[in-house]
Amino acid sequence: MSKIALVDDDRNILTSVSMTLEAEGFEVETYNDGQAALDAFNKKLPDMAVLDIKMPRMDGMDLLQRLRQKTQMPVIFLTSKDDEIDEVLGLRMGADDYVKKPFSQRLLVERIRALLRRQEATDGDASAATTGDAKVMERGDLRMDPLRHAVSWKGNDVSLTVTEFLLLQALAQRPGFVKSRDQLMDVAYDDQVYVDDRTIDSHIKRLRKKMRAADPEFSAIETLYGIGYRYNEE
Repeated sequence: MSKIALVDDDRNILTSVSMTLEAEGFEVETYNDGQAALDAFNKKLPDMAVLDIKMPRMDGMDLLQRLRQKTQMPVIFLTSKDDEIDEVLGLRMGADDYVKKPFSQRLLVERIRALLRRQEATDGDASAATTGDAKVMERGDLRMDPLRHAVSWKGNDVSLTVTEFLLLQALAQRPGFVKSRDQLMDVAYDDQVYVDDRTIDSHIKRLRKKMRAADPEFSAIETLYGIGYRYNEE
């Protein structure tokens, strides 16, 4: 049973969403502010966190920043209806997905299941690696190890979220070949989960930022405007 942490200062959302998730077979922990959640996470991490952005004591952005210093567990942001800045900033800071308020609880459940399936897929790669079925991928200065969910560039470790890891893996598997945004969406999300182009673009920007932190000259991920992205082996 997967454990989901739900962090929101709206008690109605905490109550209704936790009831829905528990009915779907999840174990749910609820917190009404970021600091309370962080205190609990410092003792034991859940399998996934669903975070509101605007909360007292510690907001979702601050909480995500603290989490990303210690874990790459999947995180979904709950964003206000009209605030696109929240969505973009959240993705660039390392959130895996976002859902706009007011939201369909069924949509949220599907997003949660999609992220958990992606997490299980990477864990499956790790299990396969122990039997020799999954191999370390090397592309020039890039090294990706599914067993450890580890990435390095020119020997420098780069910490990636599940989404970022899958996107980089999809691009690097076939250097020089273009991947459209739709193809990358298929890698990162289930077919029944709709996301727009901006979501993929934000993940790629975050991925580039992390790679450039390891190497300011990193330029292996090329944007082809109106088409998609490709990985150029250096």
